[in-house]
Amino acid sequence: MMRTANPTLNDQVFANAPAAVGGQVMTLQGAVNKTFILALLLVISGGFSWQFVQANPQLSGMLSIGSALFGFVLVMASSFKPTWSPVVAPAYGLVEGVFVGVISARYSALYDGIVLQAALLTLGILFALLFAYQSRLIKATENFKLGLVAATGGIAIVYLASIMLSFFGIQIPLIHQSGLVGIGFSLVVVVIAALNLVLDFDFIENGVAQGAPKYMEWQSALGLLVTIVWLYIEMLRLLSKLRSRD
Repeated sequence: MMRTANPTLNDQVFANAPAAVGGQVMTLQGAVNKTFILALLLVISGGFSWQFVQANPQLSGMLSIGSALFGFVLVMASSFKPTWSPVVAPAYGLVEGVFVGVISARYSALYDGIVLQAALLTLGILFALLFAYQSRLIKATENFKLGLVAATGGIAIVYLASIMLSFFGIQIPLIHQSGLVGIGFSLVVVVIAALNLVLDFDFIENGVAQGAPKYMEWQSALGLLVTIVWLYIEMLRLLSKLRSRD
């Protein structure tokens, strides 16, 4: 079973995907190439949005919320209709680039050099886990998948509750602060986000082995980018908490 907490990479996505036609099947190299394309679109879009909010800081809130919501809609659309992924995935890369650019600009204004640190750490974790997965140092067993999906779901509930409570002026104590509990919470979330990369690698590998249709390369690239962006944002949060204690 392809169990994963990523909504774009799960059993239901494959259930919604028609069988490959005419020998056009998903390949590992194809998925890698499309991931690089989406990453490039995200970086380009992020660079433009960063410069834009620096010149128009009053619009940063609207841009971050709007791009986050639009990105969520695109992810859900691709999850239910993976055949749309060749169009939805590049659109997501551009939209999510706006979100990442705005958030990065905010953190950069507060902590010099933090964006580069977060980006390098994210890439380092990505390649380290890819090496560990390919070397079978980490195996995506059923128990591993179950535990990680449960942990990811728990984090999602905490964040959702935090957002809902914020509308009433209530904040969950400690976890968003720079104390030991807050840092510990962010560290746990970073680890969970990083380990979700293993589930994404497993999904892609199984998709190739099963001869998934060609457009699933875009779906796989989209799902991997979702996890990478999550890991990067969590890394920014963790580093900001550590830097605020200096």
